[in-house]
Amino acid sequence: MIAFIIRRALLAIPTLIFISFISFVIIQLPPGDYITAYAAELRHQGEYITEAQEAAMRAQYGLNDPMVIQYWRWISNIIFHGDFGYSLQWNAPVSSLIWDRLAITLAISTLSLVFTWIIAIPVGVYSATRQYSVLDYVFTVFGFLGKGVPDFLLALILMWVSFVYLNLNVGGLFSPQFQSAPWSVAKVIDLLQHIWIPLVVLATGGAAGLIRVMRANMLDELGKPYVETAYAQGLSEGRVVWGYPVRVALNPFISTVGWALPALFSGDIITAVVLNLPTTGPLLLQALKMQDMYLAGSFILVLSVFTVIGTLISDVLLAWFDPRIRYA
Repeated sequence: MIAFIIRRALLAIPTLIFISFISFVIIQLPPGDYITAYAAELRHQGEYITEAQEAAMRAQYGLNDPMVIQYWRWISNIIFHGDFGYSLQWNAPVSSLIWDRLAITLAISTLSLVFTWIIAIPVGVYSATRQYSVLDYVFTVFGFLGKGVPDFLLALILMWVSFVYLNLNVGGLFSPQFQSAPWSVAKVIDLLQHIWIPLVVLATGGAAGLIRVMRANMLDELGKPYVETAYAQGLSEGRVVWGYPVRVALNPFISTVGWALPALFSGDIITAVVLNLPTTGPLLLQALKMQDMYLAGSFILVLSVFTVIGTLISDVLLAWFDPRIRYA
């Protein structure tokens, strides 16, 4: 296991270097740069800046330097000083913009992930052990609907139902009077009134797909000889099902840890925009639209780090559950 972990960790280093460089290059591929997008935004608002002002701003931010020099300046500051650069659009350090929204993003995404697993695992096991029952068909329909309905559409429907029938204003995470208010019992209650829609939306889509995966894996395992042997030894159904095939069927859940970590950081961007959530996703989208290279590049770099770490954790957990993977 130690050799396996070391081998995977060493492979992660060149992977991160390659991803960071490619991401920085891709961000700058569209025509123009941040100053171009900024000038266009000003023109849209009826304001103008001269070409001399544009040139001065490019020189100030180092946008005239070759791309390789810009990349080295950015990545070296991150490695040696922990400085992610300065957001041109927000006129603030990138690190403060990211970490200010990270706590809310992690809270929402972690809760939705937990709810997803709480729903998907027992429902998938029940559907497999009660194949073709009424509830199995119900869960199958739920799975198809959950995968077929986009998250943002479900968010819009729930917002409409909450506003029309429950008399709740659920846009954002807080009501206007609690936006800047200190924490109190009333603010927590207001948060709970708003946060349930993001949790339901994010958990529904994830649970719908994982239910089908869990059911299919369980059906494959229930027909194998070791399960029949366990029943023949007189073990109860609960002990047989949860003690043997469920452990094997959980492999897809373990392998998705590599996707879960970056998802915890970014969240569902479209859903966050629709629900007006103060998470990291909408900030990343705005940075890409405005070609704010340091902010967008830092986001993508952190997502890459989370992805590599998550993949490493998935590999280690899978190797622990299944020793054959250690030799892959």
